[in-house]
Amino acid sequence: MPRWLARAAIAGSCCALVSPVAHAAPAAARKAKPVAAAQASPEARLLEVYRLIRAGDSRQALNKAESLARDVPNFQLAQLVYGDLLLTRRGKLDVITAAPAELPASAAAQWSQLRQEATVRLAALTERPPENALPRQFIDIPSSTRHAIAVDASRSRLYVFENHGHGMKLVSDHYVSLGRLGVDKTEQGDQRTPLGVYFITSRLGGRQLKDFYGPGALTLNYPNEYDRRRGKTGSGIWLHGVPPENFSRTPQSTDGCVVLANEDINRLLRDVSSRRTPVVIATRLDWVAQGQVERERSAARAMVEQWRQARSGSDVAKLIAFYSPQFSSGSVDLPQWIKILDKEVAAARGREAELKELSILSWRDTSEVLIVTFGEVLKGQRTGPMKRQYWGKEGGQWKIFFEGVIG
Repeated sequence: MPRWLARAAIAGSCCALVSPVAHAAPAAARKAKPVAAAQASPEARLLEVYRLIRAGDSRQALNKAESLARDVPNFQLAQLVYGDLLLTRRGKLDVITAAPAELPASAAAQWSQLRQEATVRLAALTERPPENALPRQFIDIPSSTRHAIAVDASRSRLYVFENHGHGMKLVSDHYVSLGRLGVDKTEQGDQRTPLGVYFITSRLGGRQLKDFYGPGALTLNYPNEYDRRRGKTGSGIWLHGVPPENFSRTPQSTDGCVVLANEDINRLLRDVSSRRTPVVIATRLDWVAQGQVERERSAARAMVEQWRQARSGSDVAKLIAFYSPQFSSGSVDLPQWIKILDKEVAAARGREAELKELSILSWRDTSEVLIVTFGEVLKGQRTGPMKRQYWGKEGGQWKIFFEGVIG
């Protein structure tokens, strides 16, 4: 362990071990069952050390911390906790709340970030999402979409949901690192992580990347069309891993990407698919019971169905009424789009359009947006284009401000 890290252990994570998060833990969390080390992730093993400390079993906590520090030597927070426990055993731990004065500025900053990491990892143990709840943004996700991802920036936590055909179920959650300057990215190089609804666009293997990105990456479609409409710039926002010499990064240490431990990004690389998997990144996730979104789902489906009926008819004026005066699809504005619609309706010759694999997600910040994705198949045809629409509220009415083919 670096000398500054050993010294920081005197002041550091033991404060986190008895932090307000720990004291506020509900009884169920305090009585959590021991973790089987052979099956547990490094984070789960660290949380087991915390549990033992709360239970007053310092000897067992030290043994498990020593084992974790030995097995995962690049897990800095685990090394810090182990150092604390060693000093406690020797009667040398003087708990204070600030970094030791002799630490260099850079080391003091990293010490502070490690304390923050301890806090958010502990919160993952004590502040679990409600049973069977979903992020509010998941309005309607088809069975063909196997997974969905949501990131809660306030908790430095990424949640993975699996679609079992009867709704989404939370199957795992992981610690993540985000932008150095926080969230709500607006421009290139601002070192912030964007907020919004995104989709995984591609999978990059480790051989395509520098070691800095770990075993691979999942790229996101930042900026999305809503971002572009608001003048946001930048690119290259990924979910990726860490260099082999690191276990993880501190909570705010990236240039805007969402960074996971390598074993966690490997799981995502193995399980999730490109193009179909939504990724919601929010300052704080709003968890709701699955039944609570039924009203929004029904209203959104009804609205899209009205558009589908207009798309299937021959009345172009009725179809155009669904589009915003500020509509833009790349370099195509509304007058140009009307000409395209006119040709498409004429070519369809009244054949009904069917929407396959309909997906609806929502986003709310300064305004409300629906992101609608579907495969459009005309009657008599077996396949058709995959399209995505962005709907926004204008004067209390939903209007489409972007529509494009994505596959």
